Amino acid sequence: MRNKRVVCKPSSQAWWVWAVSVLLISLFVTVPAEAQETQQTTTTGIVTSVTRTTLLLRTEDNQFRLFTIDRNTTKPTNLPIGSTVDVRSSPTDDPGVRLANVVTMTKTAAGTAAVPQDNVPASVRHAEQALKREARYVKFGFQGGFTLDPELVAIGVHAKFGPIFNPNLYFRPSGEFEYGEVTKLFGINADLIYKLPLTTGRKYVYFGGGPAFNFVEQSFTKNVSFSEFKYDAALNILLGFQFSNGVFTEVKTSVYADPAPIFHLTVGYTF
Repeated sequence: MRNKRVVCKPSSQAWWVWAVSVLLISLFVTVPAEAQETQQTTTTGIVTSVTRTTLLLRTEDNQFRLFTIDRNTTKPTNLPIGSTVDVRSSPTDDPGVRLANVVTMTKTAAGTAAVPQDNVPASVRHAEQALKREARYVKFGFQGGFTLDPELVAIGVHAKFGPIFNPNLYFRPSGEFEYGEVTKLFGINADLIYKLPLTTGRKYVYFGGGPAFNFVEQSFTKNVSFSEFKYDAALNILLGFQFSNGVFTEVKTSVYADPAPIFHLTVGYTF
């Protein structure tokens, strides 16, 4: 039986992929940031833990309040554990977390008893870890799933950079290997993803897209022959759901993809 051969696409296809990708990038970059609520409140409490991006307080009624810190937060250079502070904050997408706008120290740690770390509820600790993970500018992970048209099993790795240009915009390049009865594929994706304001708690929906660079072999032999791979370009369009623990799931379609798969269902994890 004669092996199937991949037909090379016209070079104009790659130019179309690049042109549409640049258009998507411009749309993502110009999408305005979600309007922040102006309602602010002031909370007084003892510093239980503080990092570059989080602040955890114990209030006078022995409740724990978690705040996120960004580059616009006004705060003392040093916030020792056990210090008493006033935090003026505004709401975030997560009802359990507020954005600290101004942190003012009212009593140093020397005059305040230390806060027992083991009294912090597990749910608050988990939320704090999720904020720390999300605040990292560079993250890495892996993913796997299956594709349709043709039917393949896919595994891969990815990196996530951001936010870039916009508080909700991230760059997520990835590489993957897909294997099936006839088709074998190495793919490199340069996707931009945008976090939608459909956030519930510490979960969010995102969409995105970008160019895909595929190297495809089609034959009925089980061995992978690198000399038989043919180059192919495509345009990815994706929609996904991200959890605070790093797990995500997404569906992706690829335009101009033939003979590469046109539909992907993926589950992955970002550290």
